Amino acid sequence: MTPRQLADLIAAHAAALVLFARQWCDTPEDATQEAFCQLAAVRAPPGDPVAWLFRVTRNAAIDIGRSTRRRQRREQAAARPVRWFAEAEVDGLDAATAVAALETIPPEQREVIVARLWGGLTLEQVATAAGCSVSTAFRRFEAGIATLRERFGVPCPK
Repeated sequence: MTPRQLADLIAAHAAALVLFARQWCDTPEDATQEAFCQLAAVRAPPGDPVAWLFRVTRNAAIDIGRSTRRRQRREQAAARPVRWFAEAEVDGLDAATAVAALETIPPEQREVIVARLWGGLTLEQVATAAGCSVSTAFRRFEAGIATLRERFGVPCPK
């Protein structure tokens, strides 16, 4: 396909292709551009380039729409606050207070503490789950517990 033929197709059909793609995605211009780029890249032009453009634009728009919806679901899930405990009180501890305290410590320490205290895992199991050595799991646990004791104003037992 010559550059002139491609330019003529763009001039004649780009607006209709954008309108057509709008059914499936919020960025129909991207789908249309993708179709024209693919047309420019094919070795042998299709027998009916207009129908081919509509099909490729449709497929690109559907892909873009799916991708957008997946991204929005991921972003919404990430934006939702983490609900740690189903109950308002856990083992005599106010769940909201516990969550607030847990969120202040580094994730590496938090995962070890939650797995150890509420999951009931041994330090060996915690280390396996966290992908670290037992000594690292222990250090994280101790550091996290020390931080939590400080936040709650609970002295370290002697």
